Amino acid sequence: MIYFDNSATTKCDEDAVALMNKCLLEDFGNPSSLHGMGAKGKDYLKESREIIAGILKAQPKEIYFTSGGTESNNLAIKGGVAAKKRRGNHIITTKIEHASVLNPIKYLEKKEGFEVTYLGTDEFGVISLDELKASLREDTIFVSIMMVNNEIGALQPIEEASKIIKSFNKEILFHVDAIQAFGKLTIQPKKMGIDLLTVSGHKIHGPKGSGFIYINEAIYNIMVPQILGGGHERGMRSGTENVPAIAALGVAAKKAYENLDENQKRLYAMRHRLIEGVSEIEGVSVNGHLDENSAPQIVSVSIKGNRTRAQVILNALQDNYGIYVSAGSACSSNKPAISETLKSIGLEKDLLERTIRFSFCPENTMEEVETAIKALTELVPMMQL
Repeated sequence: MIYFDNSATTKCDEDAVALMNKCLLEDFGNPSSLHGMGAKGKDYLKESREIIAGILKAQPKEIYFTSGGTESNNLAIKGGVAAKKRRGNHIITTKIEHASVLNPIKYLEKKEGFEVTYLGTDEFGVISLDELKASLREDTIFVSIMMVNNEIGALQPIEEASKIIKSFNKEILFHVDAIQAFGKLTIQPKKMGIDLLTVSGHKIHGPKGSGFIYINEAIYNIMVPQILGGGHERGMRSGTENVPAIAALGVAAKKAYENLDENQKRLYAMRHRLIEGVSEIEGVSVNGHLDENSAPQIVSVSIKGNRTRAQVILNALQDNYGIYVSAGSACSSNKPAISETLKSIGLEKDLLERTIRFSFCPENTMEEVETAIKALTELVPMMQL
């Protein structure tokens, strides 16, 4: 099996699984309990919080654990907008955000009367800073821009965007979905001018059902929690903490950043080789930037031909070569809707349903990449007949 769908999910790290099992079977106390077992659970939370805060150059109290990226994004958007709604009712985001960002914003637009500006992109999937600047208004209260696009790997100019936003009005909250960036890139929210940053654990070899949100301490008092109850996570996210998943998330995050430089080199090398190899196949094109202006782990490939619909290619790679890729974003690829990202970059209409995504992890090898190139070299001509 060759697994090239790591932007959908990753295999859980063995050390993370081992610690998770220990928390499930031995150290299973409720961290809110006052006895020793509870204290042990609290220690696991503290350790993971400190690991993640260290990675982000943040304070531990600025890290809040959630059930994953979708919950984190909903808390950032709904909680942040609610905090600022007395100031105005204008939100800015992009057309290429993940559904867990776009759908909460569309809900606020349709159900609560907020006005939304959706920024477009260039042919590489990158927003225009001039368009962002022109879109800012006196009643703008919230901006959400993803760091790395989950379909084509486009890197957004986050730090430059923040400077534009904050120079216009420091009161505007800036949220960044870093779900495809964390573990692959260096991220320092304070230095980058980010108020709210969201991450999912299962994208970095942590367990599903784990994630966190960074909330700048300066806005903690105004953020509006979305899950109420016992006041866990400093009142920001009630509900007994998932200690096994959070402990495992800490292990996965630590490993990702201990080997960041080496992993980046491996990922970029595999990305470059795949792009080089598939670009030699007639009718095959690569979407987005072809160099380091893109994230290291994602390659989006479009294939011309009568029988080259994404699902057909996906099945052929799986059945004949044991290669697993995805048709766009796996979070929504089982639905017939056409990708907004691919439309935004101006992809030919004929190719919108003929695009597949390869996404790597450090465990992948160059030999696997060569197998994928060979597979497409053999498959594509047959499917173009």
